[in-house]
Amino acid sequence: MAKPHLSTYAIPVIQAAIFDLDGTLVDSLPGIAASLNRALATRGHGQHDINAIRSFIGNGSWMLCRRGVPPHCPDTEADAVNKAFMADYDRTWLYGTELFPGIAELLAQLKQHKLPLAVLSNKPHPFTVEIVASLFVPGTFDHFLGHREGTSPKPDPSGALEIAQAFKLPASEIAFIGDSLVDLETATNANMQPILVSWGYRPVAELSATGAPLLHSTSDILDHL
Repeated sequence: MAKPHLSTYAIPVIQAAIFDLDGTLVDSLPGIAASLNRALATRGHGQHDINAIRSFIGNGSWMLCRRGVPPHCPDTEADAVNKAFMADYDRTWLYGTELFPGIAELLAQLKQHKLPLAVLSNKPHPFTVEIVASLFVPGTFDHFLGHREGTSPKPDPSGALEIAQAFKLPASEIAFIGDSLVDLETATNANMQPILVSWGYRPVAELSATGAPLLHSTSDILDHL
């Protein structure tokens, strides 16, 4: 049997990029940690150091709070802590959230190349919208979605595929850029091209073990795209 031509296995050219938010574009860990600890304190629970809370992030605010409360607590207690967390974070997130170094410049260069850009986060949608509006140049992102009630969070691919449909592009031509296994699974589930970054909230060894492209600087992302 003749061997297939090498182009059979060519990776589709990247025509757009979807970014995770927390740990990829913005360092929100200080603000998240402060709000979670205050919410836990209001319910009489002990607090966590910032490194522990780093490991809680990635699956949305409810799971953040579920991981924050003692294991023996029922889910109703996680509900109560989540409600307190959301109220606190709504007032204070701006004081503990900033762009990672080089991100503003990277996004400006990608826009100069007319690459469509989007954000898909497991952060609640209202916070995602507020952070994008407050920290990024207007018009940087063509679409931005957080976790909305009635939808499944990442790694469910629904949000990513919704953005692909809005881009009017095949999913295989879109890069999905994040800092966690959740983002890798989302890209895989959506048939997008995964890119992992090393400056986020997951251990580099964990990311390296996946075999997915692992980039260490914003200039690496620009070169890759």
